[in-house]
Amino acid sequence: MTKRYWNITFEEMMEAGVHFGHDTRKWNPRMAPYISAKRKGIHIINLTRTARFLSEACDLVFDAASRGKQFLIVGTKKKAADSVTRAAIRARCHYVNKKWLGGMLTNWYTTETRLRKFRDLRTEQKTGKPNSLPKRDAAMLKRQLSHLETYLGGIKYMTRLPDIVIIVDQQEDYTALRECITLGIPTICLIDTNSDPDLADIPIPANDDAIASIRLILNKLVFAICEGRSSYIRNL
Repeated sequence: MTKRYWNITFEEMMEAGVHFGHDTRKWNPRMAPYISAKRKGIHIINLTRTARFLSEACDLVFDAASRGKQFLIVGTKKKAADSVTRAAIRARCHYVNKKWLGGMLTNWYTTETRLRKFRDLRTEQKTGKPNSLPKRDAAMLKRQLSHLETYLGGIKYMTRLPDIVIIVDQQEDYTALRECITLGIPTICLIDTNSDPDLADIPIPANDDAIASIRLILNKLVFAICEGRSSYIRNL
């Protein structure tokens, strides 16, 4: 695996609030090695561990991207949705930023069927077919497309299971994590002080509630993916 310097500084992590955990009453004891202190009833995350694991995650995604691997970014809570979309588009990754549909990965045959239907409907819309339909049928088609765009829009070009899944909030998207574990897909997860760090392949201890914290972590990973993709293209 290629080792690179990803310029992860304590100053930027502090400024983004990466170190702020949850209320001390709402914690998972398995997170003890990743907590450095308590302050005003809040657990403080050990940023040395954050930097270490984030660097490892960046090395992993760089190496994978340089070999043409595919990524899926998952972040379905409202405050993470926009950051997930921007990060995924920048890194040309697939993404899910709304509700995770159970079986999206473990029942891939059904997901593929839905995606084909989605692509067919998009084609029909582009060719103007709704204009030739009765108003009721056209409205139904529009609703169908809107629903599929909301939940499958970020994976509409995904033709196979991803090689690596990045999960913004392990607690919020536990179902997605379990599907990855079942299928043996490597995961990188932001883990706040209420999470179980043993579930992710690479756990990144970080505040998963602050938009600035989420954005910082995703930006580092996206930069590494983009660097890896550039290396892959150069070696074609």
